[in-house]
Amino acid sequence: MAEGSGSRSTPWLAFLIGGVVVVVAVIGWFVWSGRTPAPDPASLSIDLKLPAPPNLPRPAPMPRPDPPPLPGAPPLH
Repeated sequence: MAEGSGSRSTPWLAFLIGGVVVVVAVIGWFVWSGRTPAPDPASLSIDLKLPAPPNLPRPAPMPRPDPPPLPGAPPLH
């Protein structure tokens, strides 16, 4: 074999990819193992003291609209 025919970046690339695989495996272990403690449930208390709405008179009822004319029927008026 000739001297210098190999690539010098191959060991570093393998080391880098191996490190990424280990980091992903560790993260996966913590995510899917189910052994991480659950956070305490938050308690929220809202106390609103709103003023009472004013007593207003009821509005007059709206008149009903006339029904639409039927096709071929004489007008109702």
